[in-house]
Parts: sequence; structure tokens; C-alpha cells
Amino acid sequence: MDSDDHERERSSVLQMLPVVAPRKLAKVPFVEMADGRVQGVVSSGSDIARVYVSSISAREHGLSCSTNNNRPCGGHSGGYACKHIQALLAEAVLQYGIERVARFLGVDVPADGNILGRLNTSGASTPAAVVFSRFLRHLSYLELPASTTPVPELHWFPATGAPA
Repeated sequence: MDSDDHERERSSVLQMLPVVAPRKLAKVPFVEMADGRVQGVVSSGSDIARVYVSSISAREHGLSCSTNNNRPCGGHSGGYACKHIQALLAEAVLQYGIERVARFLGVDVPADGNILGRLNTSGASTPAAVVFSRFLRHLSYLELPASTTPVPELHWFPATGAPA
């Protein structure tokens, strides 16, 4: 291992994929492709204090939507995608791009751009608390004071710049 490789390992700096398009953070403040699911937090359209944790599992295309305290979404029924799941998928496409999301979910990129129409959906149960906890953890990083010194807890966090 040469000194450049060693320095890159020590700096924990990775290249980030640029966001495909600006997202509507007020509607879908958190979206990720993790744990074999496209998952995230979606704001309620009727109650500003309520959020939903929605997900679509890769390969099986199981849909899940409930409040952060595990109350089921009234618009979600088995394999039917409620408006929260639809918003989550739309924001995932903005964040990661249609090709990457379609590949993650195991479907071909549709010519009309409608990934949801390509999914063979079914009902699924996803523990909302795990996804919601990750969202809250990401929010806590916003409360850190501005600093140029390393934050040990974030040593894994990818930076947007290339290593110096």
C-alpha cells in the first residue's frame, strides 16, 4: 500500500454521487436505499405533526406504510401503494435517479418512467421504528456546531470533496 492509499483510508473521504434533482424535503425529508428496501419518512398531508414511514422491498416489492408509532396508514392496503409510498418512490428517483432505483428494486427501467407500474406489489411489514430512528439520527447531525475539526462519530460519513 503506498502513502496515498494509506492517507485515503485515514481520511475517510469518499466521492458522493450528485443528487439528480432538488428534492421536496418538506414532503419527504428522508429517503434511502438500505436494508433491501427503498425506505423513508413522508410527511402527512393532513396533520403537520404526523409522519409516515414507508418502504418498498427490493425484489419482492412488498409495500409497507405506517406512522412512526406503528399505526397503519389508512390509504395503504396490501399491495396498493398509498400516496406516501408514491411520494417516497418519486423522491427516491429524484435523489438517486430512475436507473439506480429501478435496478435496486429489480425491474427494468420503464419507457414511461413509471417504476410503480412495473412492481409486482404485495403487503409487507417493516419495523417503522428502525427507519424513523435513522431519520432522527440524521437530523441530530444538523444540530452539530459548524467546525472544521473531525467529528469521531462521523468518520464514516462520505464527504463531497475529493481527498487533498
